[in-house]
Formats: sequence, C-alpha cells, structure tokens
Amino acid sequence: MQDRTIALHSGYEKDSNKSMAVPIYQTTAYDFESAQTAADRFALKELGMIYTRLNNPTTAVLENRIAALEDGEAAIATASGQSAIFFAIANLAQAGENIIIAKKIYGGATTLLTHTIKRFGIEARVFDSDSADNLEELIDDKSRAIFFESLSNPQICVADVDKIVKIAKKYNIITICDNTVATPAIFKPLERGVDVVVHSSSKYISGQGSALGGLIVEAKGLNSKLIGNARYPHFNEPDESYHGLVYADLPLPMFTLRVRLSLIRDIGATPSPYNSWLHIQGLETLLLRVKAHSENALKIAQWLLHHPRVKSVNYPALQSDPNHNRAIEYFKDGLCSGLVSFEVGDFEYAKSILDKTELFAVVVNIGDSKSIITHSASTTHQQLSKEELQSSGVTDGLVRLSVGLEDVDDLIRDLEQAMS
Repeated sequence: MQDRTIALHSGYEKDSNKSMAVPIYQTTAYDFESAQTAADRFALKELGMIYTRLNNPTTAVLENRIAALEDGEAAIATASGQSAIFFAIANLAQAGENIIIAKKIYGGATTLLTHTIKRFGIEARVFDSDSADNLEELIDDKSRAIFFESLSNPQICVADVDKIVKIAKKYNIITICDNTVATPAIFKPLERGVDVVVHSSSKYISGQGSALGGLIVEAKGLNSKLIGNARYPHFNEPDESYHGLVYADLPLPMFTLRVRLSLIRDIGATPSPYNSWLHIQGLETLLLRVKAHSENALKIAQWLLHHPRVKSVNYPALQSDPNHNRAIEYFKDGLCSGLVSFEVGDFEYAKSILDKTELFAVVVNIGDSKSIITHSASTTHQQLSKEELQSSGVTDGLVRLSVGLEDVDDLIRDLEQAMS
C-alpha cells in the first residue's frame, strides 16, 4: 500500500461490530477467561491483551500504523515524546556508559539527555549533526547510542543522516532519530539506515494540540544488529526480572519488545486509549496537512527574507538556506514542514513581535493546525546555559514560527503588522 492508504487503513481489522472508525477500548484490564490463558500470555507463549499499561487494542492500531508509515518492523506508544526518548535511551545504556547526542535538538531533550540522565550514571557527549565531523572522535567502547533530530527544532537544520549512519555502522552503535518535525510524510530515517525513530506524537501527528503522546519505531532487521553485539549484552543474556528470558532467543522485534516488557512494565508512561485514538485520527490526514503546512511556511519564509528588520531566515526549502541541497536530497518533494525560524537581533524586538501578533498565538508547541509563535531562548530552551544556547544556535533574537493551516495571506498580514 502507498502512504496515504496506509495512513487510513493499516493496522486495523474490524471487530464483530464492523465499526469503520477504530474503537476506543477505554479499559485497564482484560478477561483472560481461563487461568491457563492468563499464564500463557504472561509467559509470552500466547500473544494478546494483558493490561493497558502493557498493551491495548486501540493503542495497538496506532503502533502498527506508525510502524507501517515509517517502514519499520514494530512500534510502541508512550505517554509523551519525552518518555519515548527516555525509553529509547534507557533501552540501550546503563550507568557507566555514554550516549552521543546532537547539539541542535529540542531544549527539553537536551536537558533530559545531559542533566537528568546524568543522575542515572549515563554520560552525554555532544556532536555537530550538521556535519558529523566530530562524531567519530567521541565514540569509545562504552558508547551505546547516537541521538539526533532529522529536522532540528528550532534551528530548522537538516542532519547529515547518511554520514551519521555510516559512522554508527562502523562501530556497531544504534542510531536514534527524532523525526517529530519532518514526520514520515516528508522523511523516513529508517530507509536511510537509521535503527530507531522516535516521535512526539503531540505535534504534527496529533495536528490539533489535543493530546500528548510519544512513539518509538524500530527498523526492519534490527534484531541482527543487537544479537551477539557486545555493546548490548542485556539483549543477549537472561533477564532475571522476566524468569531468565533472553530477548535474542525470541522471533520478535526485540527493541520495542524490551521497552514494553521491561521499561513500560516497570515505569509506566503509557498513553491513554483515548489519546491513542486521537493520534490515529491525526495520522489519517497527516500527509495532506504536512504538505499544506510546508506550502504556507515556504511562502512566509520567502516574505521574511525581504523584511528590513529580519537578519536571517532558517527554512531549508529556501535556495539560500545552507541546508537546502540536503533537504532536496532527503525530503519528499522538497517539503520542509511548517517550522520556520528567523533572527531579528535582540530580545526586545522579538518580544514586541510576540506581543503584537493576533493570529499567531504565543504557545510553546509545534505542529498545530493553528499558527504559533515562540521565543525559544526564554521558553523551550530557557534551562540551557548561555554557552549551550550559543552552541545550539538559539539566540536572544531568534523567533520560531509553527505555521498553521490558515490562509497564508492572513498570516503574512498578521506578521507584517506585528513587525512594523
């Protein structure tokens, strides 16, 4: 099936009621009907519903559908994008080991991966994902993951995915790509050799800012990279918390399986069935919406280029953007999402723009059907030090737009009056 068909049909088999819409299974638990069935499911001798912290029929449709859209083997849904990132990293690294992360990523991810995870004994080393020139020198025998964003927020830079993947394969390290901004409507990291994709489904997948959620998708054939890999002994040795289960012995996609049976089981951070259902509704129109977001964003980026108070514009679809050639190579039809950022030089002028917009709401979110304006340095990236802000390209004068689906002429008029 093609992507637009997958987005509407994949992963759902109608139940006895033949409901066209995916039902919401708003339940915590399931009737096993017999003691033997219950025992078999807990022992993984029989696959089926156990408890909604572990699996749920509505959530299963979301997982199957995003796996199909990303051209992956399997997926697991989480309660938020942050929990998806945490589980993906915790599934690979433990105390005394290190992860290598891009310097241009969402501020909350930076804090999670450089500060919070440090308290778990995991060190984060930072590399430049634009060029990946310093990536190889950071790798040692304790490195367990390489994390980056395909299209960074809020710098709107395109990672050198091919180079990152090539280096990771040389050292047999798992790559994790946050594809929240690009979405599979524009870019499929797994098709270029990435091992694991994560999403904040709260953004473009939801599309209306109505539900929190996260997703983890593993590549087809990832088992072969984990089996016998000395960097990941916990996939190849008995898991004492699961009666000596060895994941490598199971004929199942074991990256997401271990997230489900070990991390989600113990920590929770499970999506509600209703939120999963809302994300399914969003997936149905994702490809159409991202195209419309991208078209509006390009027109606004072109307008901003000629504004006398704008010093620079970040949008890879612009021919003048340093990421343009890579965006054309990687992204479907040259689309670059609805995220645009621009530099105005100082916070006071940036603040005045935010205070004067009428259609653009001052909100710290992206991917909504309604347009959003944000000053990243004082909000989403406020927790970063001045040195971290400078390194990641988030300045006091940087304004980020999440361009929505309104009429683009109305959006330009709103920016024009706010920037006068």
